[in-house]
Amino acid sequence: MYVCSCFGITEQQVRQHAETGACTPRQIAGACKAGTDCGSCVRKIQALLGRGACPRREALDPVVLTTAAATAAASVPAPTAAEAA
Repeated sequence: MYVCSCFGITEQQVRQHAETGACTPRQIAGACKAGTDCGSCVRKIQALLGRGACPRREALDPVVLTTAAATAAASVPAPTAAEAA
């Protein structure tokens, strides 16, 4: 059955992308464009992925990596003069 009519993506294709590591609708969109046109299939994709349908791969998501790096950099205090010497 088709999940994304705009790009002709099937349930099987979404599951195959999930098996290879695409665990969020954003990652599925990056793999096959599903959900990037009209967006009506995003909820179907979320339902197919479900909770625990594939391992959490948030660390591979560039948005999460960028946010995590920025948060880590902001929380590290600058060294004091005594520590630098």
